[in-house]
Amino acid sequence: MNRYPRDMHGHGATPPDADWPGGAKIAVQFVINYEEGGENNILHGDAASEAFLSEIVGTAAWPGQRHANMESIYEYGARAGFWRLHRMFTTADIPVTVYGVATALARAPSHIAAMQDAGWEIASHGLKWIEYKDFAADDERADMQAAIALHTEVTGQAPEGWYTGRSSINTIDLAAETRAFAYVADAYADDLPYWHESPYGPQLIVPYTLDANDMRFATPQGFNSGDQFFAYLKDTFDGLYAEGEDGAPKMMSIGLHCRLAGRPGRAQAVKRFIEYAQSHSNVWFCRRIDIARHWRERHPYNPQPDRPSTLNQDAFVARFGGVFEHSSWIADRAFADELSPAHDTAIGLHNALARKFRTASEAERLGVLKAHPDLAGKLAAAKRLTADSTSEQASAGLDALTDDERARFTDLNARYVDAFGFPFIIAVKGLNKAQILDAFERRIQNDRDTEFQTACRQVERIALLRLQDMLP
Repeated sequence: MNRYPRDMHGHGATPPDADWPGGAKIAVQFVINYEEGGENNILHGDAASEAFLSEIVGTAAWPGQRHANMESIYEYGARAGFWRLHRMFTTADIPVTVYGVATALARAPSHIAAMQDAGWEIASHGLKWIEYKDFAADDERADMQAAIALHTEVTGQAPEGWYTGRSSINTIDLAAETRAFAYVADAYADDLPYWHESPYGPQLIVPYTLDANDMRFATPQGFNSGDQFFAYLKDTFDGLYAEGEDGAPKMMSIGLHCRLAGRPGRAQAVKRFIEYAQSHSNVWFCRRIDIARHWRERHPYNPQPDRPSTLNQDAFVARFGGVFEHSSWIADRAFADELSPAHDTAIGLHNALARKFRTASEAERLGVLKAHPDLAGKLAAAKRLTADSTSEQASAGLDALTDDERARFTDLNARYVDAFGFPFIIAVKGLNKAQILDAFERRIQNDRDTEFQTACRQVERIALLRLQDMLP
């Protein structure tokens, strides 16, 4: 069994109505990352200096050495940048979520007090601002527990949100394992929250952003000026606001760092964007914990049992083996293929099954065609059709024919099978007797190859219609 663990389907073509408070057309959420004093530094027991997200673009870590310039850039974030952002947001009366690195918070008592006095959420940004991609799961788990403990110690309250940032493939499930978090933000996969099914139970994800983020001032091909940052934030807001006006409200996350956006030239871009967003009506400025609580209330976890990608082979074939008439081998082959959450819908599973039908030999496909009953034929009269075929034929009124109609179907069925070697197949749902008979008369004039291909397409359509009755 090959199961693809990534969810490439998500909310699909019609995402849920966020139903933001007050009928807001957009939820705007600012994050201030507080990392200063938690970055890589040999003073903190690390092997080398920091080399990530600073004014020194392209720098490398210095093994075994302190990096005076790097340290002072981070110190700027704590000494000046934080307070500039704090004044800006409190003056604008906009709530903020802080991603606080636990060891950085432990070195910032005045900052914690200011955050709490402003009513800001302080979520956990891990124990230290370091890379976890190469950590063993047990070591990352230990750091996570240490971060929760230290965060609780220095703020007086356990964090309700988690964001590692420099995460590993294990991070979200490790956070879910703690059962401590109302939400996890280590994903960038959507414009709305969603539920992640971890081995430890459902975990709400409130996705974060790396594009509407001042980190691009510190990366190649990023923002070079405040005007670029403002323009990008404005365009993002305008796009999402328009979607909200069309009845599909989303959330907009903006990521800031004290040492980056806290610089005066960049802070002005943030200020202009705040003023621009506040000039619009129906905007919900909120914290991430507010989004999480709202989503949990409006869109609680709704388990979907027996999803195709989660079934064992016997259950999968038992449920879907009849989608292609009397041809369970198609479901058998599809089960052995790569299935994922993208195949848990009618369209998705139909694609997986149809692929096996399309790539089967001509003899196998002919067998599928021959497995279909005649329309209004002897099997129907003897009530020996499958439940699906019985329902489908009845929906078109083929179970209530006049004597003349029955005679006409009998004649056409016999002539068609003589001509092509398989029964006439048409997806009857939504058609009436006259439309079916008209198609019968037209198609019986086709050459065999054309009619074989037409019949195969109709088989696929019948399968899709059946799946639409079974799955979302």
